[in-house]
Amino acid sequence: MVKITMKDGSIREVEQGTTALDFVKSVSNSLAKKVLSVTINGVNSDLMTKIEEDCAINFMTFDDAEGRWAFRHTSSHILAQAVKRLYGENKVQLAIGPAIDNGFYYDIDMEQQLGQADLDKIQKEMEKIVKENLPVVRSEAARADAIKMFADKGEKYKVELIQDLPEDVLITLYTQGEFTDLCAGPHLVSTGKVKAIKLQNVTGAYWRGDSNKKMLQRIYGTSFEKKAALDEYLTLLEEAAKRDHRKLGKELDLFSLHEEGPGFPFFHPNGMVIRNELINYWRSVHRRYGYQEIKTPMILNRKLWEQSGHWDHYQENMYFTKIDDEDYAIKPMNCPGGMIVYKTQPHSYRELPLRTAELGLVHRHELSGALHGLMRVRNFTQDDAHIFMLPSQIEEEIQRTIDLFDEVYRTFGLSYHAELSTRPDDSMGSDEVWETATAALRNALDHRGLKYVVNEGDGAFYGPKIDFHLTDSLGRTWQCGTIQLDMLMPEKFDLTYAGEDGQKHRPVMVHRVVYGSIERFIGILIEHYAGAFPVWLAPVQVKLLPITDRHADYAYELKKKMFDLGLRVEVDDRSEKVGYKMRESQVKKIPYIIVVGDKEMEENTVAVRKHGEQTTETMASDAFIAMLQEQIKDKK
Repeated sequence: MVKITMKDGSIREVEQGTTALDFVKSVSNSLAKKVLSVTINGVNSDLMTKIEEDCAINFMTFDDAEGRWAFRHTSSHILAQAVKRLYGENKVQLAIGPAIDNGFYYDIDMEQQLGQADLDKIQKEMEKIVKENLPVVRSEAARADAIKMFADKGEKYKVELIQDLPEDVLITLYTQGEFTDLCAGPHLVSTGKVKAIKLQNVTGAYWRGDSNKKMLQRIYGTSFEKKAALDEYLTLLEEAAKRDHRKLGKELDLFSLHEEGPGFPFFHPNGMVIRNELINYWRSVHRRYGYQEIKTPMILNRKLWEQSGHWDHYQENMYFTKIDDEDYAIKPMNCPGGMIVYKTQPHSYRELPLRTAELGLVHRHELSGALHGLMRVRNFTQDDAHIFMLPSQIEEEIQRTIDLFDEVYRTFGLSYHAELSTRPDDSMGSDEVWETATAALRNALDHRGLKYVVNEGDGAFYGPKIDFHLTDSLGRTWQCGTIQLDMLMPEKFDLTYAGEDGQKHRPVMVHRVVYGSIERFIGILIEHYAGAFPVWLAPVQVKLLPITDRHADYAYELKKKMFDLGLRVEVDDRSEKVGYKMRESQVKKIPYIIVVGDKEMEENTVAVRKHGEQTTETMASDAFIAMLQEQIKDKK
């Protein structure tokens, strides 16, 4: 008999060699219908895995990342099997087919270029394989036998993958019907579990991501347990496509991207309004929280980057230049400059915590294939801050930083959750320092009742961190804010302060960003608001529409009055029908449209229509302006 420890701490005994599936059935038959895989001592495994020794087992359903991974991994094998069936065993060579976030893909090598009609045909064949409910059977083979098997089938990519594996390992294979694939697993017990499939698109992908190797065809798809869940996901994708910040950025004239500077965004006047409002808000918040703003140079010499460690560990992501025959680098991050500022004068324990913040333009080399609108660029403005403190101040400062994050994210209507990443294997520093730092972060989260996930071993080598994942109006998550405790930089740059004992001590240091990247944050907000920004952020807050030429003077009087109060207002006095101009303003997602005619002129009123509404409200002009100012002040 072997002992199995369950998630709730209870222990059960089963016969040695019992499969995980039979064990799940012994716990609950109804549960067994939902479980897709199990983790055995933390390793995601097939349900047909035999339990040979005492272990801890957790059950994974589609609600768990591990369960979805097995589900979609099997989906990718169904895709490969369907392609083989339709286009011929000898005419298709398979590369790799993993599960990914929200779906799966398979890279294939074949002469025929696939299009939408092909995807439809492949999907129907996949659905047929699902109905066949083929058992998915794991087996093992000696390395030489596996190489021969795939070589005989002409599967050169599989042969190459096996040859890269250690010579003494057994090769794992998975078979469903007539189809066998090289794979480490895990998989579902049968193809019949995959009830809802959608093939989405086909793109090109270099073998092993190497542009010097052959371009393959990559088929992307997704799958769910139920058709209703798939339909909901596809609807979400349609809505996300409408909100795509690249599409809206062009329609609303916010920014552009050009081949003259790939990955280097150009901000237009409308985009600069949003950018500057974000910066103004950032400055006001940081001033209230006791930060001092600094600015450091964009180009610094090689010696500094060697001292910080970036020259040795980050060089492939950096841009370089020479000045007076010496090597310089364009900064990929602001931290080393912040260290220099700290060292320009001696510090006392009485000054700490010392909070410095910088809106620093950084440059990082991203591969061209990874660039994506404002979300992934080669230059961006990081809203960095560095806090230097006493060890006794860590938890209080972390709490204060979370307060700042909470205020900022709530202003934009973004909910969030936190993730605590702990000490990795390649860390530096003593156990005591790590325990103190991690406990401080954990206590700060616990004491404010903030729910968080622990990522064991996922911290930076110089310290633990808290990451903040924002949830937008479509339920998508974005990692933006981060709080990192650093035990490396103060040592590398010999940062000190004079303690109460008159001796020099090392300060504790925190790196933190709230927006993360202003450019990326703007991209997130465009999609979060679907381009309909709250009035305080909107590039144009009010559009005035005179009904005829004789009403234009009144419109311009109102414009001047509002403009002088700092409001962003435009008059559309073109000789077009009001209905046409109103629809155009709605497309531009302007928060307030004001129509003025004879009645409004006589009574000093305005006819106001709010974006997204179909009714018009008549208000005294002064009352409307006061309401607008209040909304801007409160950032409604």
